[in-house]
Amino acid sequence: MTQNTNQSAETNTPTNAVDILEVMRRLPHRYPLLLVDRVLDVQPGKSIVALKNLTINEQFFQGHFPGNPVMPGVLMLEALAQAAGLLAFITENVYPDQVSQFYFAGIDEVRFRKPVRPGDQLILKADVQRIMRGIWKYQTVAEVEGAEVCSCSMMISVGTKK
Repeated sequence: MTQNTNQSAETNTPTNAVDILEVMRRLPHRYPLLLVDRVLDVQPGKSIVALKNLTINEQFFQGHFPGNPVMPGVLMLEALAQAAGLLAFITENVYPDQVSQFYFAGIDEVRFRKPVRPGDQLILKADVQRIMRGIWKYQTVAEVEGAEVCSCSMMISVGTKK
């Protein structure tokens, strides 16, 4: 795994970063639906902090909405799910081309707080709440400039390709 173990200046604790090449090895998604650019920190079995840089060139901004581009809420949820899936794959040391995939199993308590626009950096956070019988439950939050823009509780199921 292409990880960079450094010391965080703020907390003086290890930071495990994952670059875009490793993200693409760990997720089956590709443009325009690959919604994680980089992992800033991952603590296997516990939490992940990832990043999505948003530019005006994103396909969804062209139609949502012309003259007032806003990231669709369902794509924020998808970005959070991809970050959560990365955490599951990294924790289990599994690659999606080894027969495994992950799927949404449930989503609750969704809240959208602020619009996300071109030029924003969307920070995606997922904390493992529970792992039971192949179902991972997470508490997730998306932030822009330290302000919460979206949050939810979600479950993903790690399954096999048919």
